[in-house]
Amino acid sequence: MRTAKKVQRLTVVAATLIALPVIASAQEACTTYTVKDGDTLGSIAQAAYGTFDYQMIFNANRDALAANPASLPAGLQLILPCEDGRLTPDQELSTIIETETQEQEATRTKSNVYEPPLKFVTSNNWMPFTDESLTGGGIFTRMATTAMQRGGNDRGYEVSYVDDWMAHIDTLLPSGAFDVSIAWEAPDCSKLDMLGEFSARMCTEFDFSLPIYEAAYTFNTLPDSKYANARSFEDYSGAKICRPEAWPLGDLEVQGLVPPVVEFVQPKSPLECAEKLMAGEVDVYSIETETSVANFTELDVVDKVSTNPALATFISYHFLTSKSNPRGRVYIAMLNRGITEMRESGEWYDIVATGLDEHNKLKQQ
Repeated sequence: MRTAKKVQRLTVVAATLIALPVIASAQEACTTYTVKDGDTLGSIAQAAYGTFDYQMIFNANRDALAANPASLPAGLQLILPCEDGRLTPDQELSTIIETETQEQEATRTKSNVYEPPLKFVTSNNWMPFTDESLTGGGIFTRMATTAMQRGGNDRGYEVSYVDDWMAHIDTLLPSGAFDVSIAWEAPDCSKLDMLGEFSARMCTEFDFSLPIYEAAYTFNTLPDSKYANARSFEDYSGAKICRPEAWPLGDLEVQGLVPPVVEFVQPKSPLECAEKLMAGEVDVYSIETETSVANFTELDVVDKVSTNPALATFISYHFLTSKSNPRGRVYIAMLNRGITEMRESGEWYDIVATGLDEHNKLKQQ
């Protein structure tokens, strides 16, 4: 049951959103914007931030956009966050995180019953989501550890990094060496007959938490590629599409983009995909937008890549347990309680915004 303080805080958050600055006549950061005919999230982001990376806009408008982010009805009002992720110029990042943490510490009671710590496993080099060098281990790791202290949870935990994603699936979760992996995409399991072997296995052998993040997967080509002007998924027929090993393919599979219609190239790391695109070894590099932008920035080729403004897929990420773990569903229920509270209080957005802000500052160094 939510406390009176929490209800009051939610009221303040709602009032803050209602009291946003006057709606802008053009796309500008730190304002709201009214969608016009022909607008796409990519075109709005390009005008407001100078990039087609519209993930931040989606994060701030998740409830309004989740149903159909590819189709924006004219008249829809969108929050365009400040470049550091704040929803309004006078809002400070981390304030909700600090408030939630202080309240949790003030009300926490320790149980006399010993329960072994929940064992999380994740991997490095997935900026800004999971990496030991980032604050709290990255956005997804912070969400996992925070969820364990929200929603009435008070369970100890440990986080380990095993830099082989497939080992999480093949060995570490099924064997019980770890309880929960941070984090994996959920295929559309209602279309099991359209999914490939790996995606189908994810549906049948593992349990997923509530979504912790919805990532926009963009399609990147060289500007002179015949696939640069694709306006339907069928237009990618014949393409070599690069996605790293262990990254999802289900979003492509349900669109009919499977061999032999396309050829998948799956190196170990995202950066290898970016390098292969620039070398002409693949036609399309498709991955979540933050990762592709980070890769192209690292290679100093941002101005040499074309991002499709009309086509994208959205993939939800989740915490994952093996169905063979007898306590797996208990752990998922605990995490779901924490995720729900974080969404309701606004702490979820604060974690995302502060994580992206840290990542952007690191890229500028």
